[in-house]
Amino acid sequence: MSEKEEEIKSEIVRKELNSGSEEFLEKYLNNASPTGFEKSGQKIWSNYMRDFSDEIHLDNYGTCYAIIKGDYSEDPYKVVIEAHADEISYFVSYITPDGLIYVNRNGGSDHQIAPSKRVHIHTRKNGVVDGHFGWPAIHTRKGKGEQAPTLDNIFIDIGAQTKNEVIEMGVGIGNVITYEDTFKVMNDRYYVGKSLDNKMGGFMIAEVARHLKESGKKLPFDLYVVNSVQEEIGLRGAQMITHTIKPDCAIITDVTHDTSTPMIDAQKHGDIKCGSGPTLTVGPAVHNKLLELIRDTAEEREIDVQIRPASGSTGTDTDAFAYSNGGVPSALISLPQRYMHTTVEMVHKDDVSSVINLMYDTLFSINKGHNFKYFNI
Repeated sequence: MSEKEEEIKSEIVRKELNSGSEEFLEKYLNNASPTGFEKSGQKIWSNYMRDFSDEIHLDNYGTCYAIIKGDYSEDPYKVVIEAHADEISYFVSYITPDGLIYVNRNGGSDHQIAPSKRVHIHTRKNGVVDGHFGWPAIHTRKGKGEQAPTLDNIFIDIGAQTKNEVIEMGVGIGNVITYEDTFKVMNDRYYVGKSLDNKMGGFMIAEVARHLKESGKKLPFDLYVVNSVQEEIGLRGAQMITHTIKPDCAIITDVTHDTSTPMIDAQKHGDIKCGSGPTLTVGPAVHNKLLELIRDTAEEREIDVQIRPASGSTGTDTDAFAYSNGGVPSALISLPQRYMHTTVEMVHKDDVSSVINLMYDTLFSINKGHNFKYFNI
């Protein structure tokens, strides 16, 4: 082992979660933050970030970002770490004369998991109204051919008998609907629940900020910790905030598919598994030099990573940052996840820690005024 390798190895200290971190995580995940209505979740996130940052800002559509000032004497260099804050949901779209409620999607909600799920309907004046997606009993479906749930046939029952009773309960067209399911830890190994996509990302970037604060170290640039809104409907919050911040480079974190469970084609979606480390994406939107810097950091810090190619877009806020402001060097560190867009999304605790550590360590490999151009002319 070389002298440099010994020095690196001696400095490897894994940043661990603490009880306060996990309390924040549970509170944050259990809160409803549907796309376009992220306010309450952003309040929780920004309150947690106040102890770890120098400034907190909010844009007009709800994207929240914290600034951690660096140690420099010239014009600031801006580095972003980013996740998205919104979760998939539904809207009330139609109320039948008998008091049943039909829905439209808000984001990529999966209608096939809806039957028998309990929901919260968020009303304007009456707070949350409880309901559930009904479904005909198996006895009544025999001999008629199995009918799959579709967006046209799933419906919500709130115990009302008429449309007027639904309205009297405060439920109206356009009310947003989220699932009731809450956070849990499974087998002391997995975090499980709804909206881990991608509030787990918001948690991880907040933990990077916490570790920076507790370390007492200063970066040679200003770090912007960004929790964007409206990713689930087309990266909209990220598209807006890139023009506000005008970053010099950006590292995005989101979830990606664990392909080791049944009914997923690993040949098509990549050979990715929970517990095997963060996933790094290779593709046109991902800047090669920033990606190599992250891979080198992972090797030096002995963090296992997985690689996933993306043909064209990454499908994440990485694309919004990369193609903004004349081109911002951007990279994606993903968290492997099982059962995306369900109420039992699962991520491995070790992968969560590894994403936090990899992002934290990579920041110390970026220099003030870092040159990311591929070659000199």
